[in-house]
Amino acid sequence: MRPAPASGPEWAVADRPVPYAEALAAMEARVAAIRNGRAGELVWLVEHPPTYTAGTSATAEGLREARFPVFRAGRGGQWTYHGPGQRTGYVMLDLTRPHGPIRPRDVRAYVHGLEEWLIRALDRLGVRGERREGRIGIWVVDRARGTEDKIAALGVRVTRWVTWHGVALNVDPDLSHFEGIVPCGIRTHGVTSLHRLGIPATMEEADSALMAAWPEVFGS
Repeated sequence: MRPAPASGPEWAVADRPVPYAEALAAMEARVAAIRNGRAGELVWLVEHPPTYTAGTSATAEGLREARFPVFRAGRGGQWTYHGPGQRTGYVMLDLTRPHGPIRPRDVRAYVHGLEEWLIRALDRLGVRGERREGRIGIWVVDRARGTEDKIAALGVRVTRWVTWHGVALNVDPDLSHFEGIVPCGIRTHGVTSLHRLGIPATMEEADSALMAAWPEVFGS
């Protein structure tokens, strides 16, 4: 039995770009500490230097051009880009306990909760994010361009009921950097960002939206 947390997760915001390998090592250590009752839950908001990461379902064909360092992430999903202007949220929760309406040990409900978190944060920023059947991530309709594009990605891993990895929200990344991969294995749709949609949000404003939306979904 793990000790009950005093409140919701700790929040941390990185004050510099975090190399991907460093983030993986930090997450792994924190997940082990949570599992052993030596640390509390954590939501860690970071930016990375330009990086391509491969999930457990990634294929060689999904990497079109290795423009940036490539890492095997160990999370679910396929290929993802991380870089400046993108807010990556690493979520480390103990799923042996409920989180708001999310029942213990219910990974499907947890992933649905991450999607809802992004949708509600985007709503606070003036963007309607939506799920799409058969497509991972959060999608927006860009009526000005006549397209439907991904604005946020998800990729999770659960180790002994403690979660790691999480979400990535495109605030203002260089969208041309996504051209080196097939994002999440989806060739028929592109990617977008808040700035491309005409929402000049800062990273701090995106963080505030994410923090405000969290208790609406996860309860604390």
